[in-house]
Amino acid sequence: MKEILKITLFSILGGTLSLVGYKTFIEDDSKQEVSFITQATPLSTPVIYNSRTTNALTENTDFTIAAEKTIHAVVHVTNTTTYTQPRNIFEYYNNQGEQIQKGSTGSGVVISEDGYIVTNNHVIDNADELTVTLNNQKSYKARVIGFDKKSDIALLKIEAKEKLQYIPFGDSNNIKIGEWVLAVGNPYNLNSTVTAGIISAKSRDLDGDNNIQSFLQTDAVVNPGNSGGALVNTRGELIGINTAISSKTGSYIGYSFAVPSNTTNKIVQDILEYGNVQQAILGVTGFGLNNNQANRLELKDTQGYYISEIEPNSGAEKAGLLAGDIIKNIDQTKITKSSDLTGYLSTKRPDNTISISVIREGVLKTIPVKLSDKSILTEKVLGLELKNLTNNEINDLDIKSGVKVVAINNDFLAKNLGLTKDCIIIKINEKDIESIEDLNKLKNLDSNSLYNLEVIYKNGNSKNWWLR
Repeated sequence: MKEILKITLFSILGGTLSLVGYKTFIEDDSKQEVSFITQATPLSTPVIYNSRTTNALTENTDFTIAAEKTIHAVVHVTNTTTYTQPRNIFEYYNNQGEQIQKGSTGSGVVISEDGYIVTNNHVIDNADELTVTLNNQKSYKARVIGFDKKSDIALLKIEAKEKLQYIPFGDSNNIKIGEWVLAVGNPYNLNSTVTAGIISAKSRDLDGDNNIQSFLQTDAVVNPGNSGGALVNTRGELIGINTAISSKTGSYIGYSFAVPSNTTNKIVQDILEYGNVQQAILGVTGFGLNNNQANRLELKDTQGYYISEIEPNSGAEKAGLLAGDIIKNIDQTKITKSSDLTGYLSTKRPDNTISISVIREGVLKTIPVKLSDKSILTEKVLGLELKNLTNNEINDLDIKSGVKVVAINNDFLAKNLGLTKDCIIIKINEKDIESIEDLNKLKNLDSNSLYNLEVIYKNGNSKNWWLR
């Protein structure tokens, strides 16, 4: 009995000690942990849980309004091309045969209620007939108002009886990396398809060292047929024209590219006002800096556009820019690489004045520069000094493009091909010479191949010459 009583007393004592220990140590620690969490929560609330922030986030990720605003303003574009298919040797040599029509499709964006439509140039290229189908399945014949091959933008017009829904232009300079966007188009002939993603990068250059274009990159799903469609922000404003995908399969693999709306809008206005695209140049040659180049040049800056040469008689020369200057900003837009510079200049016209901030010998200077026309550029190729055409020359000669011969230092070309000063080379192997930027076609001539030059003379006559 005594043993039982002893065990009972020890049990009571042990339980009491356990309870006291729990109250003293463990429960106090638990209260401290809960207190810490409770204190931490208010510090995070303004960023994560604030009701205004939550509502704003909900609005930004609700794509229904943007989709409703835009889906009826994105159209289906059908390009019909007719070609002759010879059925035998006789028809082949006599340019005869069966007439076959081939169709391809893409997308377009209505930008005005009276029927102006923006699309990609490659969507309408070589078309014999263009048909635009609206979201309500009404179809119209479209005519080409103008196009720009370099930016891959074309402007169409349809004559609809009713006022059309359209997408207003947004400011692509203000779009931010990480911002939600919608891609609206007709991939694989699936009309009125909307996909969502974010802006993955800005000023993306797909041409390597050529630096001709500056794209918005997005991870919104874009596939063949989306070309010419709309990239819009969550307010339903047009911030890009979907143009390209980077893929080994031809289908979407994670990212796509769009021509920024500011570039597109400028091209549209140029076509409507001037009939062609006004190309402004700064008049500098150089490259975007990186760590290796900065080390080679013994520079502290690893970002910016390094000026290596200044074009004579250009706005850059007249404003006092110098070789060795590093462009850091233009009109408050940060310049970190070549495509930043190219993209910004693509929104400007000749005679526009821009404000350029440069680092010169470690000192930041801000210099106003009046932009020049591309026609001031000259380049020496194969003993020829060539120059871009002015808009007046293009209109007077009634041609699309070309380069003018301003001096000849090649007797063979002068005597045997009849090239003269002021004659204009408009084609190489039946491909248009758009500007001096196309001169790599001449620089890289294969000495074992024949090349055909189409030339126009001052009297208006044209002739084809073969060059080996």
